[in-house]
Amino acid sequence: MALPPPDPQFVLRGTSAAVHTLHFSCGGQEPDFPILFSGQSGFVHVWNLKTRRVETALDGHGRKSVYWVETMGAKDRLLSQGRDQRICLWDLAEGRTSVTDSVFTENVGFCRCSLLKVAQERWLMAMATKSLEEVQVLELPSKTSVCTLKPEVGAKLGMPMCLKLWQLDTGSQPWLLAGYEDGSVILWNLSMGKVWSQLVCHQEPVMSLDFDSEKAKGISGSSEKVLSIWSLNEQQNLQVYKTHELINSGISDITIRSDKKILATAGWDHRIRIFGWKKMKPLAVLDYHTATVHCVAFSDHRNPSERLLAAGSKDHRISVWSIYAQT
Repeated sequence: MALPPPDPQFVLRGTSAAVHTLHFSCGGQEPDFPILFSGQSGFVHVWNLKTRRVETALDGHGRKSVYWVETMGAKDRLLSQGRDQRICLWDLAEGRTSVTDSVFTENVGFCRCSLLKVAQERWLMAMATKSLEEVQVLELPSKTSVCTLKPEVGAKLGMPMCLKLWQLDTGSQPWLLAGYEDGSVILWNLSMGKVWSQLVCHQEPVMSLDFDSEKAKGISGSSEKVLSIWSLNEQQNLQVYKTHELINSGISDITIRSDKKILATAGWDHRIRIFGWKKMKPLAVLDYHTATVHCVAFSDHRNPSERLLAAGSKDHRISVWSIYAQT
């Protein structure tokens, strides 16, 4: 008989707004106590998971929603993206709370940026731009434009909805996976600035995707009841691997844990679903929230038994779970 799903290990309250994005940073501290960043209306909150309180509230987006946060290497270098069409770079070292640089995207959508470390002190960041169908890739911290990815004339993809930069290993060429409004997932070759492969995965806009470069396999979700699992063949062409039917429709976020064993989805039905990544075996349904779950994030603890899963919801709460830490 299946074990009943666990309760959250703890719940973080005190955001007084819907939580749109979450990001853990362990930053190699000893003892291994991660920091959790959350983005909500107007602020980025920096949570101390020992005290379970907000340690710092970062105000850089003119009280507009923050829907993407990511650290650049160290836990004190933070990127945040908000509805004010701005991406802010923060310096949090020695208790500072200052925005040191920013990029105007002029994009009106909700497409989260994607960040990839390509060399020591060099990152690529992909972002949706003012021109609704385009994606721009910048090098950070220099903000130099690497390429602008434009669909062919008449492609009718609609807006990019989600982005994922990846490379097979450090030094190999970077690629971008992008999910679009028309339900397509496109693999872009950045060095050529061209569409390499395109696959229609959904009938509705692709809301979220994640990709496992080791297995050359990815997953995407939309407002439908279907998760689409797809893979890259040896020619790097996208092909449907399989689909997984859900009970309720609507997926806001998908993330594969760094050990590639399990993945989590954030559902419009207020639930978090956990699957085994190898065979998409449903492992647990975590039922705590009272409104749409907007985001899910796994911690990057070095010790597997300490790894956590956090979920942020429209109900203003962040649930933190310890699940399948031993597998």
